[in-house]
Amino acid sequence: MVTAYAEYVFAHQGGWDEMLYAAAPIALIFGLLRLATVRAKRAKKVDATAPAESD
Repeated sequence: MVTAYAEYVFAHQGGWDEMLYAAAPIALIFGLLRLATVRAKRAKKVDATAPAESD
C-alpha cells in the first residue's frame, strides 16, 4: 500500500522537483567555491601580515 502511494508523491510535481535536481548540485558547488575563496583570501592576508623569516 505504501509503495502504491509513493508513485503519486514522487510523480511529476509541476517541474519544481526536477528543478531541485539541477539547483541543489549547482548551489553546493557554488557554496564550496565561495568557502574556498574566502579561506584562500584569509590565508593570503595572514601570510602578508606575518613577519618574514630570514635564515
